[in-house]
Amino acid sequence: MKAMILAAGRGERLRPLTDTVPKPLVEVAGKPLIVYHIERLAALGVKQIVINHAWLGSKIEQALGDGSRWNVNLQYSAETQALETGGGIKKALPLLGDDPFFVVNGDVFIDTLPTLDGLPLSLESIEAKLQACQAYLWLVDNPPQHPDGDFYLNKGLVNDTADNHVSQNKLTFSGIGVYRPQLFDDTPEGRFGLAPLLKTYMSQGLVAGEYYSKYWCDVGTLDRLATLNQRQSDANG
Repeated sequence: MKAMILAAGRGERLRPLTDTVPKPLVEVAGKPLIVYHIERLAALGVKQIVINHAWLGSKIEQALGDGSRWNVNLQYSAETQALETGGGIKKALPLLGDDPFFVVNGDVFIDTLPTLDGLPLSLESIEAKLQACQAYLWLVDNPPQHPDGDFYLNKGLVNDTADNHVSQNKLTFSGIGVYRPQLFDDTPEGRFGLAPLLKTYMSQGLVAGEYYSKYWCDVGTLDRLATLNQRQSDANG
């Protein structure tokens, strides 16, 4: 299984930190955010990780190198300008191959990688889940900064419209998903968002997912970064 870490964002709300440090290299408890993802993917046995970058991207490559210190192979998809999530993934497809791949936002913090209905992530478990769909998403409780959520989760399928027969609230997309390369067939070159593409496939019943109950934090502001640092400090004693 190959993985991609999305690391091309500018991080405007984390300024002035991100004026000189790319967002994924902002530290939590003395370690860059992106390194937590690399370590957890390496522990899972993932050997091939693709990282896209734009703003201060050379600093990401300098800091992480070829990945050998984590026993993984890091490859980089450089963007001269941020292509948004959809465009960034599409540009990296030649590095990701023909099999379904795992993607995680570089600016989220999680205590542990998600599982697939309790099974560890692997190419085999992913293939089994994607037999009848093009994407698999993990959804989380709505954080204070995003109270209205993004999508509905109903009987294992993700939708952006409510089922008239089911009363439920929207959940928030965690920024963690698994995608078939074919999801990006017939998409434009250059900049485009992932959400509109996913919604098109949702309307066809081709996006599945599950609820992620572990700790999740979108490290998008200085306040949230400070809160996360305090949490990790408390946890480390």
